[in-house]
Amino acid sequence: MQTLTSTSVLERVGTALSDPTRVRILVALRDAPAYPSELAESLGVSRQSLSNHLSCLRGCGLVVAVPEGRRSRYELVDPKLGHALTDLLGIVLAVEPEHHGHPGWVAGR
Repeated sequence: MQTLTSTSVLERVGTALSDPTRVRILVALRDAPAYPSELAESLGVSRQSLSNHLSCLRGCGLVVAVPEGRRSRYELVDPKLGHALTDLLGIVLAVEPEHHGHPGWVAGR
């Protein structure tokens, strides 16, 4: 296993955060490790879709699968990632009105 630092880490985090479902998975795992079936149900996505997103997150190096008998539990690879996600969720952005059509924009914020 290779350990990445600096911009490589930010690039991988950026890839993970570029998809709303992956963001929701990371936020869910920030709170506690979870099994894929539980994640799929709580996020309202198919197991196949969740599996694809978990594969991406594993490939980015952000989550790990911990075998538990016949199942695997997923968790963030580093507790610092959970803290970083919490910090990111607390950021207030100054968005120009002409950019209000950007995905994720919510009126009144």
